[in-house]
Amino acid sequence: MAEPSTSPPSPWNIANALTILRVVLVPLFGWLLLRHGGDDDASRVAAFVAFGVAMTTDRLDGDLARRRGLVTDFGKIADPIADKALTGMAFVGLSLLGELPWWVTVIVLVREWGITVLRFAVIRYGVMAANRGGKLKTVLQTLALGLYILPLPGWFDPIEGTVMAAAVIVTVVTGVDYVLSAIRLRRSATP
Repeated sequence: MAEPSTSPPSPWNIANALTILRVVLVPLFGWLLLRHGGDDDASRVAAFVAFGVAMTTDRLDGDLARRRGLVTDFGKIADPIADKALTGMAFVGLSLLGELPWWVTVIVLVREWGITVLRFAVIRYGVMAANRGGKLKTVLQTLALGLYILPLPGWFDPIEGTVMAAAVIVTVVTGVDYVLSAIRLRRSATP
């Protein structure tokens, strides 16, 4: 009977391909969102579809990597960068179009990139995995951004605003939680 292989998986795998697809979709999504000053409904719907496909790959690549033993160093680095690039483009694009206040975009991006940097800073002490709050944050951001991206009638504005407010609150609260987790992880690793 053959021994199971203990060599690390190749970075050339389906999970990493999905991550790369997400990165490739970012400029296409941004172009569609900003096309004709954001006033072309067909482009906005296409931007929504590109955003939806990209966010679906986010869910799929992680599940595939864990289930099939395809977790790679490349994936650990590229996946969060791809996520931040996509949502960052959405937040910045919507603010450029004047549809989302810049303070919302700044708060979210500072939290997102700050936590990504923090994760890399404490990686030698352990991995800070996404928790339920982080997953809820992603769902709320995705829903809120999707509502803002679609060319919806004006009566949707209060719904969009409410979902975005919830997303921002959860984003900030989970950011504080990650900082506290990093401090605990650092302290537990120090003799």
